[in-house]
Formats: sequence, C-alpha cells, structure tokens
Amino acid sequence: MEKLSINEIRERFDKNVERFSNLDTGQETVIDAKLCLELITDAAKTTVPNAKRLLDIGCGAGNYTIKTLQKIPNLNCTLIDLSFPMLNKANERISELTTGDIETIQGDILELPIEENKYCIVMAGAVLHHLRTDEDWYSVFKKIYSSLKPNGSFWICDLISHDIPSIQQLFERNYGEFLEKLGGTEYKQHVFDYIAKEDSPRSVLFQTNLLREVGFRHVEILHKNSCFAAFGAIK
Repeated sequence: MEKLSINEIRERFDKNVERFSNLDTGQETVIDAKLCLELITDAAKTTVPNAKRLLDIGCGAGNYTIKTLQKIPNLNCTLIDLSFPMLNKANERISELTTGDIETIQGDILELPIEENKYCIVMAGAVLHHLRTDEDWYSVFKKIYSSLKPNGSFWICDLISHDIPSIQQLFERNYGEFLEKLGGTEYKQHVFDYIAKEDSPRSVLFQTNLLREVGFRHVEILHKNSCFAAFGAIK
C-alpha cells in the first residue's frame, strides 16, 4: 500500500487537536500511554535534573512538554510539529507553565535544520513511526544526537514493529484485542487502516542499535507492551 504524504498526515492532525490534549489519558490508541508519559519524563528528570532546554519533536498538543515542566520547572522549550493548530494549542497550554522561552517551529524534522549542541533533553512521543526509509531514521537520529549537549538525553515513546514475522502477527492480534475493547470492531479496523496508510514503525532493536551507531553512550529500555515501547539514550 502506498503511504500517505507528509501533507496528508498533517491535514489529519490539523483536525484532531482536542484528541491529543488530554494529559490524563494521553493518546488513547497507545497502550500504556499514561504510564509511558510518566516514565519518559521521569527518565528525563533523573538523567538531566538541571536541564535548561527541551526540544519536543512532534509535540502535538504539548503533553510531553507539559508533563516535563511539572517535574523540571521553567525550561526553555522548542516545539516542532507538522500541524500549525497543534503548535498553537501546545503553545497556549505550555505558556501557562513556564517562565522560559517558547519557540514553535512548523515542519518535518527530517527537513528542518536543528542547532547543534543546544538541548539538554529531546523527546519524541508517537512521531518517529512516520519516518520511511532506514536512511531517514539514521538522518533524524544523527540530527538529534548532534542537537544535544554532552550528557543530554533523548527519550522516545512510540509504535514499534517486530523483526520476527510470527511475533509481529502475535502482537498485532494483541493490539487488535486492545482496540476492540476500546471502541469495537469498526474502531479497530479504522486504526489499523490508518496505521497501514501512515506509519512505518521499526523494532526496538533496530532503534536501540541505531542510537548506539550514531554515538549515544548509554541506551535504556523503560517499558514495552505489545506494539508500543518507551526507551531512550544519553549522549
């Protein structure tokens, strides 16, 4: 199946701002979304307790930055997203929580220039699965590594695939059961259809190996459940 273009994905997210604005539940289609939100932001605070600058890639309505600000106050925040309405919503919510600077950038992380050696923490919540080729993944991971200060950390929560076909099928069934309980058979099919059209996830092993390849010193897996995982690395 031919994947949707970046512009088509942006148009879908433009229409779903409120769906991504619930800090209590996170993204409902993400298994353990609330737990992963806590784990990612706890890891950020633990590894860089004196952080000054945060980069949130694919920030959506701002949940990851908001949760981080509750644990590390008054960060300077750079927010990147394809969707201008998402950025507006994130800026509105985050401006109430920090005295630091807030910068919003609309665009695709694959194409955007990112200043090197600037950020203490980088986060990517449910966004990297939109990358397509292995070269795209390498380019973005290398860019993120370069953007971090020494000892800075990068944290990911995302949809993942599995390298063994039978295990991939097992967890697709598992995720299907989760979605069916959440919204019924039609809802499950709706989610699977847009995953097929939009997403190109990679396995945890692919991503953790890539983190090491681009230069990260330490890599850590925080949580994995079915087709979702939370993990990261320290420069």
